[in-house]
Amino acid sequence: MTARAIRGRLLAFTRAPLGAGDAQSYRYIDDGIVLVEDGRIEAAGPAAEIVGRMPADMPVERHADALIMPGFIDPHIHYPQTQVIASYGAQLLEWLEKYTFVEEQKFAEPAHAARNAEFFLDELARNGTTTACAYCTAHPASAEALFAAAHKRNVGMIAGNAVMDRNGPPGLLAPAASAIADSRDLIRRWHGTGRQRYAVTPRFAMTSTDAQLAELGALLKEFPTTLMQTHLDENLGEIAAIKKLFPADASYTAVYGRFGLLGQRSLLGHCIHLTDDEIALLRDTQSVAVFCPTSNLFIGSGLFDYERLNAAGVGIALATDVGGGTSYSMLRTAADAYKVMQLQGQNLPALAAFDLLTRRNAAALGLEREIGVMAPGAYADLVVLDARATPAMAHRMETVRDLEEELFVLMTMGDDRAVRQTYIAGEPALKMSS
Repeated sequence: MTARAIRGRLLAFTRAPLGAGDAQSYRYIDDGIVLVEDGRIEAAGPAAEIVGRMPADMPVERHADALIMPGFIDPHIHYPQTQVIASYGAQLLEWLEKYTFVEEQKFAEPAHAARNAEFFLDELARNGTTTACAYCTAHPASAEALFAAAHKRNVGMIAGNAVMDRNGPPGLLAPAASAIADSRDLIRRWHGTGRQRYAVTPRFAMTSTDAQLAELGALLKEFPTTLMQTHLDENLGEIAAIKKLFPADASYTAVYGRFGLLGQRSLLGHCIHLTDDEIALLRDTQSVAVFCPTSNLFIGSGLFDYERLNAAGVGIALATDVGGGTSYSMLRTAADAYKVMQLQGQNLPALAAFDLLTRRNAAALGLEREIGVMAPGAYADLVVLDARATPAMAHRMETVRDLEEELFVLMTMGDDRAVRQTYIAGEPALKMSS
């Protein structure tokens, strides 16, 4: 890795904004330099202070007028669903059966998995996402391909096999014993290898028997530094099915609690139709509710009640949920989050949105010292944003008066075109146009 300096306008959050106008929640430097050494940030501060520490021959990459931030973090995304996006006209359970399960069975073939892993990582980088928590399929080859591709690029990836032993096609089902053996093997070989981490991944309670869920809970206890990812309370039909499958449990959330799958490193996608008791259980176990606005709108699942969960003290993260979600862009995701909240009389200030995309999502993954921040010792995973990337954005920016307005333009009008460059451990991931 080469040492380099990246110069431009620097922005990073240091705590959750209390609302619009909370300038104490972030550090902004109008002319700053991020000094990178061996893939990590050595220093980040005003150019006038950093220049004197730099060797005369150190390369400087300049991004005039652009905004340099920690790279975006996507805590809920399905890498085998890159060719499921834009599948027409179905709600969750039909959508899974008609489209998703069909596509995911192809990942038993290592070459198919490898091709899709490369595309997936390219697309994340193009959209400024530098770390993701990804679902693979039930096939070990799918996780193997993603971990291998991410490790080669030095991308920090969290992933796990989506294990299932019922309510799915035979090509995606595996008995509890073999599914756990495959997961344990992947954990031992990949968890902690370079920047790779494993997430224990029951697809959702509906597709696992009691025996498999118990084994997954035991696996999580055996390897306590792994994460756990699954789905919760996304769709009313799904919730009704869970009630029939687990009649003795008080709620969908209680099913996961009974098997030891809730905790500080547990990420539960959707969390739309929660009861008060379920919210209390998430809060008490310090589990994270992952807000997936784009997929919730596209599949017609419902509206995430951000303020209700936030007021109750539940940790919240924000994610694309590709391929139910229709864009890899965390900027587009933030725009949909804003609209979902507006429909409920709530509001998402731009400061809060960008804090979610960076620092807060990193904290949800337990990685707030490594990513999502712009501090010495953290990985130099960065995104360079151009709020004038399109004619319409440039036209709007003529009347923008301050940083928060600029962020709101990026959040509501931006997409991959607003990403000028993405750095992974200090290395440019995108080819610059001439």
